[in-house]
Amino acid sequence: MEKSLLVPERESTEGVRSYFEKDHDRLDTLFKEFQRLKYTDFVEAKKNFVAFKFGLQRHIIWEEEILFPLFEKKTGMLNAGPTFVMRLEHKEIGKILEEIHTKVQSADPGSEREEDLLISTLSLHNMKEENVLYPSIDECTTKMEIEEVFDKMNLIPEERYQTCCSS
Repeated sequence: MEKSLLVPERESTEGVRSYFEKDHDRLDTLFKEFQRLKYTDFVEAKKNFVAFKFGLQRHIIWEEEILFPLFEKKTGMLNAGPTFVMRLEHKEIGKILEEIHTKVQSADPGSEREEDLLISTLSLHNMKEENVLYPSIDECTTKMEIEEVFDKMNLIPEERYQTCCSS
């Protein structure tokens, strides 16, 4: 898998909100390409789905292991607040993602119901992140702390997110 399909470029002064919104947009584009191609060029559609799946899994790891703990430390909101809800939503997103993945594995393009559910779940989830979590992190952290976030993100090995089945 090409690294460019998985990792958005980052401007040196870019904060969490801008970078993570850009990643949301990149992931949305990959998923739309999967949807657009799945009935006409399944091989290409599958490549887009795999890039989307790996990218989304990485995005979730970034949030749960780096951003959420930072937010909780800065705000004191442990086991409550937005990150508690977002972790539950990540589990639901992962479940739906695997349902689509199962169909992609068997070359079954008929996953519209699951796709609609994933899109609606991600849309609401991303809106919360983009309007609450990311701006809060940018506001309550120093430039050095933001750089530490991105350094930690780069240290996560590909094997952690380039997984092909939930089991």
